[in-house]
Amino acid sequence: MLILLPPSEGKTPAANGPAIEWESLSFPELNPHRAMVLEALGTVSAHEDALALLGVGASLRDDVERNTRLHDEPAAPAHQVYSGVLYDALGYNSMTPTQRRKATESILVVSALWGAIGFGDQVPAYRLSMGTALPDVGRLAAYWKPHLNASLAKRAEGELLVDCRSSTYAAAWAPPAAQTVNVNVFSESNGKRTVVSHFAKHTRGELARHLLTRRGKAPTTPAQLLKAASEVWTTEIVEGTARKPHALNIILSN
Repeated sequence: MLILLPPSEGKTPAANGPAIEWESLSFPELNPHRAMVLEALGTVSAHEDALALLGVGASLRDDVERNTRLHDEPAAPAHQVYSGVLYDALGYNSMTPTQRRKATESILVVSALWGAIGFGDQVPAYRLSMGTALPDVGRLAAYWKPHLNASLAKRAEGELLVDCRSSTYAAAWAPPAAQTVNVNVFSESNGKRTVVSHFAKHTRGELARHLLTRRGKAPTTPAQLLKAASEVWTTEIVEGTARKPHALNIILSN
């Protein structure tokens, strides 16, 4: 089982420590492409209109300024750098050592800057969204798509892929439909069902935690994933097609 996560919008910078070691990152063949994005990000972040170009507000000025020195910023494991609703619900720090090892082995984060990294890969905090367009790179989802297709296909071979990414990050890599289950979250009240947006991050983080901490073997099929998720939530599986992944719908009652 592989769990695909988006990065958090906010990042927690490492207080100290060594800078990024490129060759230690998962999928080192992506390093030339990572370096190209990093250079373009540094150029944009040094521009007088950097906040507007990156689509962020004035409160994130320090984050954007940090983008100009990422080669020298201290790095920390991805599970420490990424924070926010989904990662709080995942609760890596409260896992047992065995569960943490399982998380490190099972989680991939699809990133606007790094393409894809493992949960234990050490990276600096940065500010960049997959929906951004950078000079000489273009829209990041379109830029990363061919590179991720080449790099992740082998890693995904034979695995059930539990896709907890938002649509923005899902656009950067479409894994094989037959072995992929997209996770959707709905709210249901008086028989009426509506899509949950922000709180869906929390539920996806809880699902990831449940899959990593529950007893028994990890699910290897959509049916087994449905059974595991139904231990906690009201759930259903929507069967996929040759081109469309399966969907796990989690229904929250009001």
